[in-house]
Amino acid sequence: MTVDTGLCIGSGGCVLRAPEGFELDAARQSCPRHEAMGVSDAVLDAAENCPVEAITIVEEGSGAAVFPPAD
Repeated sequence: MTVDTGLCIGSGGCVLRAPEGFELDAARQSCPRHEAMGVSDAVLDAAENCPVEAITIVEEGSGAAVFPPAD
């Protein structure tokens, strides 16, 4: 899971939806709490509801896109 800090506006919605997956850094940018973690419903919900679509989730190992879904 990655967060594009060039897109992130620091709304904090991801932290509210999935506090186990995200935190805000000193610059109020979202960042994953863990380098690799399973995709919970809350983390997926946070990615789907990011107002600027800054969150990317891929399956560990295969690298297959989870969010945004591959076309």
